[in-house]
Amino acid sequence: MKCGEMLNGNFVAMLKRVVRIIVQIGILNIFYYMGVGIVALLHVPLPGSIIGLLLLALSLHFKIIKVEYIQDGAGFLIGVLTLFFIPATVGVIDYPELVSTTGLLIMLAVIVSTLISIYVTGLLSQMVEKKELAKKETGANVEEGEGELTVD
Repeated sequence: MKCGEMLNGNFVAMLKRVVRIIVQIGILNIFYYMGVGIVALLHVPLPGSIIGLLLLALSLHFKIIKVEYIQDGAGFLIGVLTLFFIPATVGVIDYPELVSTTGLLIMLAVIVSTLISIYVTGLLSQMVEKKELAKKETGANVEEGEGELTVD
């Protein structure tokens, strides 16, 4: 295989991946705008993004859409998530009172709530992982004939 053909093949593969990510981000945007539309029509007292996220979670739970349809796009967005916080961080410079005692208390509250969120998320992730592992082990035992089958 010539160098040009290999370079061409890599370019085509990268282009396909970029297009797939763009389409998957588009799918995520569709759920966002569905949530915004529902809030506008029904005057639900929740942000449209939260309604859209609930719609996405329900669609994934009931297998209306597969995780593979949004996985790469969601992974890309998570990868660049920190860039979305830069404007807010720079905007704090305009408010010197945030460096006062009140500001320090606010920062302490943000740090403590972030740590609690990380801790709870870790616990929930471990619980889900244990359930999935137990489900896989149970399925493997039944396939091997070691598990008991009961009818309720």
